[in-house]
Amino acid sequence: MPAILFVLTSVSKTLTGAQTGWYLPEAAHPYYVLAPKATIDFASPAGPNPPIDEGSVKMFASDPECTKFLEDETVKSKLASAKKLSDVNSKDYDAIFYVGGHGPVIDLPVDAVNIKLAGEFYQAGKITAAVCHGPAALVNVKDADGKSIFAGKAATGFSNDEETQVGKVKDVPFLLEDKIVSLGGKYEKAAEAWGSHVVVDGNLYTGQNPASAKPIGEAILKALDL
Repeated sequence: MPAILFVLTSVSKTLTGAQTGWYLPEAAHPYYVLAPKATIDFASPAGPNPPIDEGSVKMFASDPECTKFLEDETVKSKLASAKKLSDVNSKDYDAIFYVGGHGPVIDLPVDAVNIKLAGEFYQAGKITAAVCHGPAALVNVKDADGKSIFAGKAATGFSNDEETQVGKVKDVPFLLEDKIVSLGGKYEKAAEAWGSHVVVDGNLYTGQNPASAKPIGEAILKALDL
């Protein structure tokens, strides 16, 4: 059975002091696509009990999979025992997946351990995946030639329009769409804000927003031939 590492933020406050964390459906939806066919571990920079975005809990209170995820004893145990990124060996996993939320834009892009770890996955040809704000974790990751893994690659992530609509432009250190473009990435997005959009280019897998969380899980599932 393949093993997948879900990486979550350890940040609970945005730059303006607003509560944040990892975004519930972006963990729950791919988890239930992949968990029946793969071993999943959780990790974060600080380890156990990474903070959840409380707004996402309220917004998706009527979503069955999100409710199930919060009440799932296996999930609770995995979160309570989440590994520190510094304790993760990339050789133990077949894929890495970054859950979104505004938190990941703050800690993961500048976390040296994360940058090294993601680089190990990517350079080994393993699935390196992220959804919504999750691709922010990869903006300082390099390929074997020392170039950005986004350079010349088609990719997506939370759009400028979507960030403006949620009123969070000042809460994050950079806008993900702009950052991907600045790194030489070929940024793509759905025809309309909040539409599902997943981009696969080589072993880089990116999803645009919460609606893309289940589809990126399905893309990972397909790639692992499960």
